[in-house]
Amino acid sequence: MAPKDNAMMKVIRGMDGFVLEDVPHLTDYIPDLPTYPNPLQFNPAYSVVKQYFVHQDDTVAQKVVAHKDGPRGQHFRRAGPRQKVYFEPDEVYACIVTCGGLCPGLNTVIREIVCGLYHMYGVTRVLGIEGGYRGFYSRNTVPLTQKVVDTIHKRGGTIIGTSRGGHDTMKIVDSIQDRGINQVYIIGGDGTQKGAAAIYEEIRRRGLKVAVAGIPKTIDNDIPVIDRSFGFDTAVEEAQRAINAAHVEAESTENGVGVVKLMGRYSGFIAMYATLASRDVDCCLIPESPFYLEGKGGLFEYMEKRLKENGHMVIVIAEGAGQELVTESLQQGEQEDASGNRLLRDVGLWISQSIKDHFSKHKMRITLKYIDPTYMIRAIPSNASDNVYCTLLAQSAVHGAMAGYTGFTSGLVNSRHTYIPFNRITERQNKVVITDRMWARLLSSTNQPSFVSPKEIADAKKEEAPPTALLDEANNITERTGNGDITKNK
Repeated sequence: MAPKDNAMMKVIRGMDGFVLEDVPHLTDYIPDLPTYPNPLQFNPAYSVVKQYFVHQDDTVAQKVVAHKDGPRGQHFRRAGPRQKVYFEPDEVYACIVTCGGLCPGLNTVIREIVCGLYHMYGVTRVLGIEGGYRGFYSRNTVPLTQKVVDTIHKRGGTIIGTSRGGHDTMKIVDSIQDRGINQVYIIGGDGTQKGAAAIYEEIRRRGLKVAVAGIPKTIDNDIPVIDRSFGFDTAVEEAQRAINAAHVEAESTENGVGVVKLMGRYSGFIAMYATLASRDVDCCLIPESPFYLEGKGGLFEYMEKRLKENGHMVIVIAEGAGQELVTESLQQGEQEDASGNRLLRDVGLWISQSIKDHFSKHKMRITLKYIDPTYMIRAIPSNASDNVYCTLLAQSAVHGAMAGYTGFTSGLVNSRHTYIPFNRITERQNKVVITDRMWARLLSSTNQPSFVSPKEIADAKKEEAPPTALLDEANNITERTGNGDITKNK
């Protein structure tokens, strides 16, 4: 079946339930494009590599847990350099844009795209689009050279600036076409990647030889499919400082309570992993696990018990947790930011005041310290682990664009770098599964109540698909991918 203009990915089926969710290629809509030998084969740095190039049929399984007689399941195309490229170095005019909130590692990704294009492929023309998507049509740009980006990985933030909103597909593609840009690297979260998908579709509709590559960025780790997002390790590590400070404050006074608010608008991964890493936390509250304050099994009852036993306690709360309680308490409606995200109430301040009011009412003296390190964590440079990860993500994106792939996101799946279709990245948000073993490990570590009734647990288990249900996913794949699919049999 021929691809339609809005095709976001190609689905190729093979033997034994094998399904490849492939990414688009420039040749899907521009036939007979010339190819060129990959200059990497002449690069002295790669002379020691046993295998220069990734085999055309190399794929990476989405799930590694399977039954011996079960189907092979879904796969993604493996990232890396190809033997043939579809751009000559001199013709490449690349641009980079960062959108959304700040995250550790943004500057490292920018640096490694610029340096990867130059050192691996000899590309010298790279443009930085300043201030997010609106920079395309506001004519705000800065040339990015090796000298400009040489030390930026040591700084937090992004040297080309960022913003929320401002996406206008037609104006952006007009700007790309007018400038003669033929490689677009877009760094951002799920909203940004949705914008990247729209840009790719318009470029395809116009028949332009422009590769669009995304690099997923979300400090909350809420992008699906990939193992983790860059900046997440740094955020968890930096959160330890705030938790340690709260613990010191709490244990230094009688009935001391430390409250730490961490990032996590819809997903509580940072709070969960920081809690598990710390071992000093007595209660972790995340958006995926509703909680309540009053009554039997509530937070206040648990706090009273913990304070009587230990004399102090530390609470970690994700910024998106308990929002329905805050909204109900403040009697205010919901609002949105420029990206369409729900504006959150400050649950940290609210829960701190609620705790103070409760214990004051019950004549129990406590000393509460509230710590909010969220913007400090967002603004720091990435740690060593994230720096390496950012480098590999950026280089994978460069290899993919040079090989003619487009409409893809570079991401880590089962510890292997892959090319993932945009629609798989944007179809849902990655969230903590409270019926999973990792959340059980946290409950075991903190000894906190689950705040979930047996009936709710049973309902949640029914909703969750079994971890090895590959056949069902493979059979239902065409329903998820939409009208633009290409289905082939190997």
